[in-house]
Amino acid sequence: MSNIYFKKPWLKEYEPSVKPNIDIKYNNVLEMFQASLRRKPNSPCIGYFEDSLTYQQVDQESSALASAFVELGLKPGGRVGIYLQNVPQWMITQLASWKAGGIAVCLNPMLKERELSYHIKDSGLTILVCLESLYDEVVSKVRNQVDIPVVITTNELLYLSKRIPDMLKGVVSRKFSSCHDYSQLIRVHSGQSLATPVLSLDDTAMLTYTSGTTGVPKGACNTHRNIVFNGLSVTHWVHLGDNDIVMAPAPLFHITGSITGPAAGYASGCPVILFCRFDPSEFLRLIEYWKVTYLVGAITVFIAALSHPDIKKYNLSSVVKMYSGGAPVSAAIQKQVERAFGNKLYVAYGLTESTAPCTAVPHGRDAPVDPNYGALSIGVPTCNVDCRIVSAETGKDVPEGTPGELLIKGPQIVSGYWNKPEETAKAIKNGWLHTGDVAIIDSRGYLYIVDRIKDMIIASGFKVYPREVEDVLYEHQAVKEAAVIGVPDPYRGETVKAFVALKEGTKVSEQELVEFCKKKLAAYKYPRQIEFLPEIPKTLSGKFLRRELRDLELKRHPKAGDNIPNGTIRSRA
Repeated sequence: MSNIYFKKPWLKEYEPSVKPNIDIKYNNVLEMFQASLRRKPNSPCIGYFEDSLTYQQVDQESSALASAFVELGLKPGGRVGIYLQNVPQWMITQLASWKAGGIAVCLNPMLKERELSYHIKDSGLTILVCLESLYDEVVSKVRNQVDIPVVITTNELLYLSKRIPDMLKGVVSRKFSSCHDYSQLIRVHSGQSLATPVLSLDDTAMLTYTSGTTGVPKGACNTHRNIVFNGLSVTHWVHLGDNDIVMAPAPLFHITGSITGPAAGYASGCPVILFCRFDPSEFLRLIEYWKVTYLVGAITVFIAALSHPDIKKYNLSSVVKMYSGGAPVSAAIQKQVERAFGNKLYVAYGLTESTAPCTAVPHGRDAPVDPNYGALSIGVPTCNVDCRIVSAETGKDVPEGTPGELLIKGPQIVSGYWNKPEETAKAIKNGWLHTGDVAIIDSRGYLYIVDRIKDMIIASGFKVYPREVEDVLYEHQAVKEAAVIGVPDPYRGETVKAFVALKEGTKVSEQELVEFCKKKLAAYKYPRQIEFLPEIPKTLSGKFLRRELRDLELKRHPKAGDNIPNGTIRSRA
């Protein structure tokens, strides 16, 4: 191992109160939840719009639901699918699955028939908890193709008493003869509780599916160790305490949402504020209402807030611990967010396979920008985490300032992919997670993601990282979103194309943007083509779907895919 990785200079960047290593003091996530339950049973555990549920209420509801699961046939190690938006039932169902000795399967509520069928088959789930609207639109059709032994339905209005938000005014409660009703199961099993399940740190707690931006989704096996550790790590890193209010704008099915929301909430005893699905108006209004102190979201969440016409009407000063993760952050956007909120926006980095954060900018520090690539630092390895950057060709450590693949090792690395031993062996070797991200490290231990290895463009033999081009585009005052891909070029092999969404009320021509980039980038890097879109296609967690952009190009130029260097436009596994 190279000297810099052995010496760990990043530890000097930590706040004095942050330890290099923390202990895992619970045997499973339930124990972590129950510690906060004992300490503050009558304090809010979940905030849902303006309503709330106490720790005691959440405990009682989840115990009743767990009893129902067992009666309905759930066995130890059985899988419970959670096909819900960010509603209280999500957290209650997850806890109930563990109380019954099962595994929670996190399902994106945007999945359609074919996608949901794949996830159900892959996970082998026996119980599915879903929204009534999703049953009608999707699940009822999937049941004709795939066996789902038990389906439990609920709706977004449950647990609301103070106000029906605009986004939910069209919701009508519906019952289905072929499904069990969530509320009725809770009522029937109220007051019941099961014997404490035997759950170890090494047991799989949930399956969190990779976003599938470049290939078939894989179920990452997040263990109780992974979740407990990162819940404690987040709490320690940002000093969450009794006076903090956690907001979860990230979807709970995504690892960022489930760790920086519920897991951090259980570890700290703080309430977690949910608002069904992201809406900029509700986001801003509920920050002010609850006086939210801590939130983590993809940069697209903050961009949407910046674009809200009434952002200046809201008091956002309570947010003193604000992180962005899940998608790249440009220095230009970071500055805009900080001006709007009046506090620093810190950057964190993690993957599904690292159970969310594994690097972050220490609280109180300014994230440096790499002078060569213009990339904003993703911070330093967090508590208990080791990192290496290795050559893709030799697999050996590279020195500081040299790009290579980022490898991560720590207690939050998943045990593998569900029923995919070959994929697991490729991704995790001797405990080291191969992230697939091109990164560099500086002398202080700050890391910079240059780009994804699979997204690299080779133009005239030169390497171009889309992220670098995107960061320059974000410097233009009219650009709201930007995503860059490589497209076939008869002379250069590949050339750079940018897809751009403009801020409302702004105008700029393709040529003006090309000239803007030309002044700031090397000749082989600036985009030769720019296409304007109303918005860039993205996952629910905020990651841009370059695969969809490549597929769009391939449909326009179907023969081009036959002779594309490095398979540029083909969807990459």
